[in-house]
Amino acid sequence: MGITVVGAVLAIGLGTTTVVNAVATEGESHRIESYGQRVAVDGGKMNVLITGAGQENVVLLPGFGTASPVLDFGPLVRDLATDHRVIVVEPFGYGLSDGTEKERTTENIVQEVHGALEALDVDRYTLMGHSIAGIYGIEYAARYPEEVTAFVGIDTSVPGQPGMDTEYPTGLMLAAKNLGLLRLMTAASSASDTVAYTDHAREQMQMLANRNSLSPTYLNEMGHIKSNFQNALGTTFPKDLPLLLFVVAENKQTPEWLELHHRQAASVTNGTVVPLPGEHYLHHTHADEVADGFRDWEGVRG
Repeated sequence: MGITVVGAVLAIGLGTTTVVNAVATEGESHRIESYGQRVAVDGGKMNVLITGAGQENVVLLPGFGTASPVLDFGPLVRDLATDHRVIVVEPFGYGLSDGTEKERTTENIVQEVHGALEALDVDRYTLMGHSIAGIYGIEYAARYPEEVTAFVGIDTSVPGQPGMDTEYPTGLMLAAKNLGLLRLMTAASSASDTVAYTDHAREQMQMLANRNSLSPTYLNEMGHIKSNFQNALGTTFPKDLPLLLFVVAENKQTPEWLELHHRQAASVTNGTVVPLPGEHYLHHTHADEVADGFRDWEGVRG
């Protein structure tokens, strides 16, 4: 009898969260605000924001699953745009971009991002990225060496880093989203590293997270993480490409994290590592240090 009652309570609870999630998702769809511009890429529309009027272009690429790259990079963009032309690309499945049915291989993602820049006649730039953009960036720089003038990483992934052979339970995660459990978990999560954002920006990012997280495009990319990292094994940035890496100084989960980035920097002629205190999203908490460090490095690099 006790088990039956518990089962009934759980069923009612899950039924409630499912309905609440569906209603909230529909309501939020009308409250999400537009920004940037949408460009045609490979049969879909990709959202891009261009700001600033400097002579040098900086193209920003997000880490995996970032709900809104434009809003997420906001503090860094505002700083960099004072003397650079900054272009934030929201890949398919991110921010306000469309989803896609194409497999989320490194090759496809890189080709699509380049297609957006090509549509905007952007053909020479520093590529700056966060997290998994480090893996995509290696492929990108190898494929378009005549366009990429430097790569700047913000705690970027590196080939051979531990833990990237995990198989993710995508089916279970999608069920959690449909049942409204993901909404509950994200609402309860800490926002301690988002102090640089206004309440309005945080609300917009939360609504986009509710919409984009565990979408078919998101899940497809998650399913390719293992193979994308496997395919990146042994790859490096072009030796003559200047490389600047902002890295979390102490990664307790991966003690060799800083050393892995020093090795990557040593693989090119001009490689620099800048350790910073804090957590993975350094552009949330250290946007000014990243922007100023990049400017100083640009000055030395010439």
